[in-house]
Amino acid sequence: MTVGNAGARRRQPSLAQLRAFAAVAEHLHFRDAAAAIGMSQPALSGSVSALEEVLGVTLLERTTRKVLLSPAGERLAVRAKAVLDEVGALLEEAEAVRAPFTGVLRLGVIPTVAPYLLPTVLHLVHDRYPHLDLQVHEEQTATLVDGLHSGRLDLLLLAVPLGVPGVVELPLYDEDFVLVTPPGHRLGGREGIPREALKELTLLLLDEGHCLRDQALDICREAGREDAPVTTTAAGLSTLVQLVAGGLGCTLLPRTALALEAGRSSRLLTASFADPAPSRRVALAMRTGAARSAEYEELAAALRGALRPLPVRVLSGEA
Repeated sequence: MTVGNAGARRRQPSLAQLRAFAAVAEHLHFRDAAAAIGMSQPALSGSVSALEEVLGVTLLERTTRKVLLSPAGERLAVRAKAVLDEVGALLEEAEAVRAPFTGVLRLGVIPTVAPYLLPTVLHLVHDRYPHLDLQVHEEQTATLVDGLHSGRLDLLLLAVPLGVPGVVELPLYDEDFVLVTPPGHRLGGREGIPREALKELTLLLLDEGHCLRDQALDICREAGREDAPVTTTAAGLSTLVQLVAGGLGCTLLPRTALALEAGRSSRLLTASFADPAPSRRVALAMRTGAARSAEYEELAAALRGALRPLPVRVLSGEA
């Protein structure tokens, strides 16, 4: 009899039960949780009840209006997510060993890179890695880094350095910034302008949250400008150049964006900076110890070669 009880206590929850509980813990709503994992509500409710029976604890407090986690549920939800994350990593590593460059790759890209590099990235993946299911997510840097840490994203394409623990950067290229001015501006069309020229300009920037805004402000500070030169902002580079064309001020564009964005209006002039021109570095970023790190490094090397026709300075993998 004692052996039988010990055996009962050693029953283990199934992955389906853990997945159901984790979904309810995240959404606190049976319908939303069921939809999120593609399970019917009765099946989801049954899985959570079965998990409670296996564990011998109450995980949820069910009312007619809402679902709450019990104190035990609060603690065990963290464990359940960790177990599911580890199982996901195991499956991902097995897939990578079995067949590199197959399956899903969730790539996060910042908005000031996506329109100008994605054509190159997509062409490369289509030609060289036809069995790779590339899924692209365009988001701001902070959201991308959170997604990488949580496992929602696999790889990032963005400006660096990030200075974030647990993230490895695979540098791709450096590119210069160009000053874009309205017609008739005294700096329009000039070459070799000093950075100090930024001290007296009305500079238009992207909204807060864009790393390009922070880079532009850093460039202004390096030029000796102490105040925040922001009177008007925009959510994207396309709007920014239209504001410049309308005479509201000047802005900084990375060279990869110049052909597309400056081509939207005939009422724009450009000016280049004297060497060393202000610049930014763009890289792929992955989690430290990522199961597919060898694939990501190979992808970075292939991408460096594909980027050579662009107006950038391609870097070696050790840069």
